[in-house]
Amino acid sequence: MVESRLDLNFVRSQFPAFAEPSLAGQAFFENAGGSYSCGQVVSRLNEYYRRLKVQPYYPYPASTEAGEWMDAARARLAEYLGVTSDEVHFGPSTSQNTYVLAQAFRALLKPGDEIIVTDQDHEANSGAWRRLAAHGIVVKEWRVDRESGTLPVAALDRLLTDRTRLLVFPHASNVVAHINPVAQITAKARAAGVITVVDGVAWAPHGLPDVTQSGADIYLFSLYKTYGTHQGLMVVRRKLMDQLSNEGHYFNAGELSKRLVPAGPDHAQIAAARGIAEYFDALDAHHGGGGVATRPQRVRELLRNAETPLLSALLEYLKARKGVRLLGPATAHERAATVSFVTHAADPAAVVKALAQRGFMTGYGNFYAVRVLEAMGVDPARGAVRVSFVHYTAPAEMTALIETLDSISGLSG
Repeated sequence: MVESRLDLNFVRSQFPAFAEPSLAGQAFFENAGGSYSCGQVVSRLNEYYRRLKVQPYYPYPASTEAGEWMDAARARLAEYLGVTSDEVHFGPSTSQNTYVLAQAFRALLKPGDEIIVTDQDHEANSGAWRRLAAHGIVVKEWRVDRESGTLPVAALDRLLTDRTRLLVFPHASNVVAHINPVAQITAKARAAGVITVVDGVAWAPHGLPDVTQSGADIYLFSLYKTYGTHQGLMVVRRKLMDQLSNEGHYFNAGELSKRLVPAGPDHAQIAAARGIAEYFDALDAHHGGGGVATRPQRVRELLRNAETPLLSALLEYLKARKGVRLLGPATAHERAATVSFVTHAADPAAVVKALAQRGFMTGYGNFYAVRVLEAMGVDPARGAVRVSFVHYTAPAEMTALIETLDSISGLSG
């Protein structure tokens, strides 16, 4: 295992939350629901509202600069995603972006065409596509293995036909957290002439992906889970964008950045999202930069290598508990740093309440992933405990969390 070389003191100095008195003494383990925002984003958002809160792109100075900030956000995030800036699109959330995309695809689909969805997804990346059945589209389900919650890649071959037009699946589940082999899956789809839509919400916080390398035609994630503002970002490859219907105002059909945003963009939040890239720049520079790998690759490695030892420790602990069922893979290299589990003796809500009383912020419930819980035989009404963390989580916090879990009735033994 590669040892982390992350300077945690530097990292935490970049996040205002770690200097916030009201959060002192608490360890944040609900990052899958939304991460802390980095200081670069907070600073830009504050400055934008203070001096650039005008309609952008007019020729007076404040307006011109406001537009430049928005353009820079798109360009800088495109660098980290390995795409061109005109392929980056913002919307109010990934759920909303997915819904709009589903409507835009209706112009490409005819009754009898097939789309494949999974039961591993957050409902936002499944329900909007399933509703197309009302328009004569045949919806087929790629189902998880009941025990592991993983998607058997071999099963996909039996679902693909000459009528399949679209495959929608997650990079990683927000409950099971298995890292699906995206490049392998998209290659299968591409060979069959099938468009792919990948939900990266549960994976992107652990390192913004190289979308080109992934082979995805569309890739979506949430900026508020990647240290930014409450916006959704979607990459739509340029060739495909030209085929999708315009979901914005009819007179904006020629402006790519407006075609998939019916409600109009949130200027300030888009402009401030540039701060995510600036944080990653600072992280890379502080740790030496340079070398054969590109800056995005170096940052991805820093983040993943910081999380993996902590993830391994938590998984080893949970595997040793007789009354605990871990949802998803038991080895760190197969999953994201989002760990869900259920117990026979302790109710998930009670576990999370007990942790909160001891200063640990965790989550419980179905996490809008009802279908995968049902598929694995877990009662969605009871739900699961979810412990999720990112690179700024301290090893001491993980040690303390495990010790605290061990003291909670129903988890020990």
